[in-house]
Amino acid sequence: MRISRLTPWAAGLAAVALVAVPAAASAGQQETAAPRTPGAAPAAASAAAAYDTYYAPAEGKTGAALKAALHDIVKTQSKVSYDGVWNALKATDQDPANPNNVILLYSGRSQSKSSNGGGANDWNREHVWAKSHGDFGTATGPGTDLHHLRPEDVTVNSTRGNKDFDKGGSPVSEAPGSLTDADSFEPRDAVKGDVARMLLYMAVRYDGGDGFADLELNDKVNNGSAPLFGRISLLKQWNEMDPPDAFEQRRNQVIFDTYQHNRNPFIDHPEWVESIW
Repeated sequence: MRISRLTPWAAGLAAVALVAVPAAASAGQQETAAPRTPGAAPAAASAAAAYDTYYAPAEGKTGAALKAALHDIVKTQSKVSYDGVWNALKATDQDPANPNNVILLYSGRSQSKSSNGGGANDWNREHVWAKSHGDFGTATGPGTDLHHLRPEDVTVNSTRGNKDFDKGGSPVSEAPGSLTDADSFEPRDAVKGDVARMLLYMAVRYDGGDGFADLELNDKVNNGSAPLFGRISLLKQWNEMDPPDAFEQRRNQVIFDTYQHNRNPFIDHPEWVESIW
């Protein structure tokens, strides 16, 4: 599937790639790509051409063939150590309104970059695909893949634990809008799509090679230590209701440019979710 040089997506991604996200673009807020202006047209065309090239092997494919093609594209990456994740998250999740802070995923709170650690009000490294689902721990690979690692309040991270994602439950202290029950966690509305696309990326990137488990999505909760995550029917809904915003697009670009040199294809092409699943 070739991206039209005239799409708002191309203009929006070009803006993310070439300029800093403005302070008004708060993390987790849904935003539409800015309309093209005459001055932005060359940048938009350049960005679209660059990602046409990156995704060229996937062009025209659907279903399992598309998933396999995307796997072959994104598996080519540099890897970050688990210690290196700390500094990487300070760049990928920087608060666009305050460069000294990061935005916490489920909490939505802007917090000092230097307050990372293990204390009750510190932030730590949340594995959105819980590392026990496939038993990959913090091994370099899925355990350190920045496309699913996000800063989060230590207490909220503990509350989420290794639960699958679903709807309902009781409010989560320090994470307004998030809910949890005995076997599931529901993130706040503004990052539901982000969560979905991170899990979808993991299911494409890790297919049983590299010495790691084949990570897959199903429509269940209580997956335990199986290399499975649910619920796919709900994740697909979240991908639709919360499309990629400027914060998520910038994050994808920083990971690509500075750290892993691979992309989350579902941020660039959210329509591919329905094509594969």
